[in-house]
Parts: sequence; C-alpha cells; structure tokens
Amino acid sequence: MNLWDAILLGIIQGVTEFLPVSSSGHLVIAQSLISGFQQPGVVFDVILHFGTLLAVLVFLRKEILHIIMSLLPILSRRYFKKDCEGMQVRAGRKMALYIITGTVFTGIIGLSFEERIHHLFTSATTVSYMLLITGALLFMSDRFQGKRVEKDMNILDSVVIGIIQGISLIPGISRSGSTIAVGIFRGLDGQTAARFSFLLSIPAILGAVVLESRYMGMIPSSDIAAYLAGMIAAAVTGFLSLRLLLFIIRKHRLSIFAWYCWILGISMLIIRVI
Repeated sequence: MNLWDAILLGIIQGVTEFLPVSSSGHLVIAQSLISGFQQPGVVFDVILHFGTLLAVLVFLRKEILHIIMSLLPILSRRYFKKDCEGMQVRAGRKMALYIITGTVFTGIIGLSFEERIHHLFTSATTVSYMLLITGALLFMSDRFQGKRVEKDMNILDSVVIGIIQGISLIPGISRSGSTIAVGIFRGLDGQTAARFSFLLSIPAILGAVVLESRYMGMIPSSDIAAYLAGMIAAAVTGFLSLRLLLFIIRKHRLSIFAWYCWILGISMLIIRVI
C-alpha cells in the first residue's frame, strides 16, 4: 500500500468518524477510487478505527477515569470528594451499565450479520443509498430539542442507541450521526447524546479490532509502516473532529451534514450510472 494513500485514508477516517457523515462510507468510496487498493478482510479499516479510538480515549479521559474509579471501591474513596462520593459513584456505575447494555445489543447485531456487512464494504452503490438515510436522520434531529441530561438517562436509551449502533455497521450509515440523532429523538440534549455515543464507540471499536485480528498476520511486511501512518493520521484528525462536532451540536447545526450526505450520495449514484 502506498504510504501517502494510507495517510490520506487515515485523514478521511479521522475527519469522518465523529463528524456525522459515515467514515466507513467515505472509506469505501475513497478506496474504490484508489487503483489497486487491497486489504486482508477489512483490517486496514479497523486499524484506522483504532486510531480514532485513541482520539476518543484522550478526548474523554476524565469521563472514562470517572467510570473506572466508580467501579473500584478502594480507589473511589480517594478519587471522589467525600461529600458527594456516593452520588458520583452511582452515576459512574450507571453509565458503565448503560455502556455494557448498549454494547451487548451492538454485538448481537454485528456478530449475527458479520459476513453480510463485510460484503457491503465492497458496494459503493449501497453506501450511496445509506448516506441518503443518514442525511434524513441528521436533518430531522435539528427539529428536536432534547432536554434530558446524563442523570436523566435510562436503560431503554442504551438499548435503543446500542441497536442503532449495530445497524450503523452498514457502510454509509454514520455511527456517530445515527446514534446522536436517535439519542436526540429520545429527548436527550445533543451534548449528552454525543458523549454517550463516543463512550459507546469504545467497546464497539475494540470488538471490531479483536474480530479482525485474525487478518493481522496477512498484512504484508512492506505495508506495516503505511498502516501505522494511517492510524496516526486518523488519531490526530479524529481528536480535532471531536472538538468541532461538539461545537456544531451546541449550535444545533447537524442539518449541515445532512445536505453534505445527500449531495455525496446522489453524486455517487450518478457517477455509478454514468
């Protein structure tokens, strides 16, 4: 694999993983335009996703540490302030439960349809149609004004969002866009929906890395540097994209990305016909 192609794909992954425009869809389209592009399974895509996982781990490091400490009674007494320790521990454990619940439903869908989803990664036409659906979700989400914050979340929120995350494994359906939009539809405010979406992405990406690890040995030694360069590019641009997305959500401007998804999807369909 060409080093510069890998870096370009890493930048595309980092920019589009958290911005609600479907990173997998953009990767499929970009890879289809690179002459002779090949990868074992979808291992290169997964490595790029691992790069964006590093970005979200750094970006949400305080929230992640809060959850971890709430699950460790001995350490939590030192980490949390005494006058609100109980409340913070309960909040952290509740969020851990929601992440686990959502992950279970995502995993059920991902494992049940793994082979079919792999096949879709070779279809730019499918991606184009799914981008149109993503655009519709984003456009409608700006018409809702959710007010529930993290303390108001419930187990059903995590189940529904987990299912949507599983469906978003289809390339062209934005994982961040669909989960954030559905969270807003359920009455969560945009920033709460976004942060839960990012937290829920952590075990999902780790699961994908484990599933695709069987292909790691098939990576040509000459391509290892390119794979690592792509991962680093995805991590850096992913971190910047996280900051940008939260700013856009505060301004209730997700419909900007709806128009982008519609234009890209329609353009790709026209190109395929021509």
